[in-house]
Amino acid sequence: MGSIIRGFTSPLRNLRNIRNLARLDGEDENIFWAIRDINFEVHQGEVLGIIGHNGAGKSTLLKILSQITEPSEGEVIIRGRVSSLLEVGTGFHPELTGRENVYMNGTILGMTKKEIDQKFEEIVEFSGVQKHIDTPVKFYSSGMKVRLGFAVAAHLEPDILIIDEVLAVGDAEFQKKCLGKMEDVAKQGRTVLFVSHNLNSVLNLCSRSILLGKGVVLIDSDSKSVVDFYLKNKETFKANEANVDDYLKSIYFSEISGSPKTEFSFDEDIVLNISFHNIENRSKLGLAVFDDFERKVFIDIFQVTSVRTKTAVKALIPKSVLTPGKYNVTLSIMNPYDKVYWLKNDLVTFQISKLSSKYEKINYDCGVINMNIKWEML
Repeated sequence: MGSIIRGFTSPLRNLRNIRNLARLDGEDENIFWAIRDINFEVHQGEVLGIIGHNGAGKSTLLKILSQITEPSEGEVIIRGRVSSLLEVGTGFHPELTGRENVYMNGTILGMTKKEIDQKFEEIVEFSGVQKHIDTPVKFYSSGMKVRLGFAVAAHLEPDILIIDEVLAVGDAEFQKKCLGKMEDVAKQGRTVLFVSHNLNSVLNLCSRSILLGKGVVLIDSDSKSVVDFYLKNKETFKANEANVDDYLKSIYFSEISGSPKTEFSFDEDIVLNISFHNIENRSKLGLAVFDDFERKVFIDIFQVTSVRTKTAVKALIPKSVLTPGKYNVTLSIMNPYDKVYWLKNDLVTFQISKLSSKYEKINYDCGVINMNIKWEML
């Protein structure tokens, strides 16, 4: 129980290099392989990390392993009961209450009502939605949906737990609970497949990881080796990412005056300029900033009210907040009901240069945020 064997037919060597990306570019433009020639095994009790840039094939792979999508060729052999959390509120019926969705998901997993009864209170307590458990899920915020979704997926005792980006939505406390729960699931002899852009979480949770690029396995090794390889070749992966997009028209950083630039001083305001086309009215724009090691620094949400076919927005990151270092931006678009319908990681990067003499005594090695805490002797 709890192992996944033989992803797809053609075997790959354990280590691939970036030249594979260029090799695939010369093939028929009319054929698009989301994933191709993937072959790997995941054993019972193993926690496998899956990383890669946008368009690498991570989500497609998990949908096939979750039996949501049929592979066009090859086969997947799964031994054990699978529970998947591939997006916020996945598998939830919006008209049913949180309570009804817990029982529905448990039944789909093959559990009896008695088994669900025994886990129910633990699930609700973990999710933190006790006050709203009898409210229809369509009224839940995105955070509430993901907390309850994760709680159901992890507590109904699956043999294999498949998780895609759940930690990107919750707050720091919830992320810590998720990591702890996944560790518990693994210690119980169950298998976890974990896709994340948070490389720290991958390093902390997964002893082994695979790196995908353009649908093929580039490297399959211990997590530290895989993460190091990814970070060293990050710009190459980004350059190979497709540029065609149905929503984003342009994005760039600039000074207050509007002059484009990507390097700023610590005591200088930073402006992010974004232009969309075909964005839905009353959508919400999510902005997340990560440091160079993929740790989330902050997230903010903006309500878009324009009904124009083209929408331009500006986001100002105030001066003297981010300490020197490199940062990258992830954007997402949600509908009025907090359903994410577009998300792009690592869209643009910027850098904060050395501190000015005014702030030179700040020890920015201790963190990425300058809090300016006010102290008072009592």
